[in-house]
Amino acid sequence: MIEVNVDQNEVKRILQQKLDEAIKRAEKETVLWDTKELERQTCMSINTIKENFFYTEGFPKYKIGGKWYFPAEEAKNWILGWVKTRK
Repeated sequence: MIEVNVDQNEVKRILQQKLDEAIKRAEKETVLWDTKELERQTCMSINTIKENFFYTEGFPKYKIGGKWYFPAEEAKNWILGWVKTRK
């Protein structure tokens, strides 16, 4: 008879590592966010975003037609810097 022992902690570690890698790949594939994605990424409503930083000089945004777009990596880095100043 064959017996197989599985280390549950090792399985969890490997799965978490693979999940983290997949998330990083997916984040890098997104070039632009629209307003809905900006809301999702920040966990803020558009009203909160507009009240706090949307109109701040330097916040990266482009209006194309009637729709706002945000360069994903630039916006992410800008927002992280802005959050750190809110301590």
